[in-house]
Amino acid sequence: MMIFPDPKRVRFTLAVTVFCLLLPALAMSQDSPEDWPRFLGPQANGTSAETGLLDAWPTNGPVVLWEKAIGTGYGAPSIRENRLVFHHRRGDEEIVECLEAATGKSLWQFSNPSKYQDPYGYNNGPRCTPLLTSNRCYTFGAEGKLTCLELATGKLIWQRDTGNGIDFNVPNAFFGVGSTPILEGEMVLAMVGGQPDSGMVAFDAATGKTVWESVGRKNWEGVPMTGWPGERKVQWQSWEKQASYSTPLAVTIQGRRQVLCLTRQGLVSLDPRTGEVNFSFWFRSVATDSVNAMTPVVVDDLILISGAYYRVGSVLLQVQPGGKSVKEVWRGTALEIHWNTPVYHDGNLYAFSGRNEPDARFRCVEFKTGIVKWDRDEHWVPHSTPTPGVYGRGSGIKADGKLIVLGEGGLLGLFQLNPEHPVEVSRSQIPQLHYPCWAAPVLARKRLYLRSEDHLVCLDLAR
Repeated sequence: MMIFPDPKRVRFTLAVTVFCLLLPALAMSQDSPEDWPRFLGPQANGTSAETGLLDAWPTNGPVVLWEKAIGTGYGAPSIRENRLVFHHRRGDEEIVECLEAATGKSLWQFSNPSKYQDPYGYNNGPRCTPLLTSNRCYTFGAEGKLTCLELATGKLIWQRDTGNGIDFNVPNAFFGVGSTPILEGEMVLAMVGGQPDSGMVAFDAATGKTVWESVGRKNWEGVPMTGWPGERKVQWQSWEKQASYSTPLAVTIQGRRQVLCLTRQGLVSLDPRTGEVNFSFWFRSVATDSVNAMTPVVVDDLILISGAYYRVGSVLLQVQPGGKSVKEVWRGTALEIHWNTPVYHDGNLYAFSGRNEPDARFRCVEFKTGIVKWDRDEHWVPHSTPTPGVYGRGSGIKADGKLIVLGEGGLLGLFQLNPEHPVEVSRSQIPQLHYPCWAAPVLARKRLYLRSEDHLVCLDLAR
């Protein structure tokens, strides 16, 4: 006797099977909310996987969900789930503040006393971006206080005062501490800038105890001063400033995990487990008061670094087999990056170039050759009101197939990622923002967060 299956059961089983097969594709097709828990976002390269964003700004710009007057500072906020944390200065205190990301409602605050005064007349607030994990928040103040807080409550877990002259001998930085720490494994890695060999320090993320110290006299002494006149080599000085304003980058190149640190002297590659130096490459201006500020851009075994002080320009380096040395691929002034980090897309870099307002450019540059694909003049007269419709120097992030840029005068733009010519889709002057806007945009869960030195704005980018 033949037994025929129940047609209803067959149809149900078939439907379940088809659904299971399509589930991954359906999941990928859904809009993907994403956090922005650290400097330069989830991948530390200024890109987000979020989709479902506005294709163009409305006539009056994106809808403002909330805005908040805040204390001074230059660091961007960081976001994890519905918690936004930013670092600012009010009076004689540096304040770490946590807000409800969707509404701007304050959830907690933690403060440290601060006597920092910028010697060049910039504001006295912190310069670094908070680093958030599932349960902790790490901040680095302008005077070097490295602080670990409980993310849910703001309760202090540990703190290290790296600038007190007791644990580390740190020469005064030009503009305060400005290199945001990163998390690698169970360690927080910070560019402390200590002499003679504490340029980089690894701290136990749970306790704050020092794990290793590295970078300084031992790795720089005798290194060729590439790009400088003559055949000079480094003669280390005990008063040398080591810390820059560039955030370290942890990457895997040729199967080797390493941390790239663009210090004041140049690029150093470290083994994150031990602090052992893989290679050192001299890269800085001949000017005494020069600094490096961009985070390296890494594609496969290629590393791009750039500076804007006195025509130092950019250099593309290729890591050699074994990971213990690099060679130059190209060097030039196609990009002179002051403080933003270029966005990489399909073989090209999109970035604002130029040290000061009069030489501000917005450019697309071919990554492997340094050839300028297109160039826009974005300059204005220094120390004046920014020219309407001009970005000046700025910064950008990549999301949903487009480039979102913020000019230093508060002009928000949306561009196509087009290497042939610049295609500006939308622009909108954000009235709550004013010069200087030097923190890059932050995108999380279809909300865009923008900061000037004393104001924070949340915009709705949902389509």
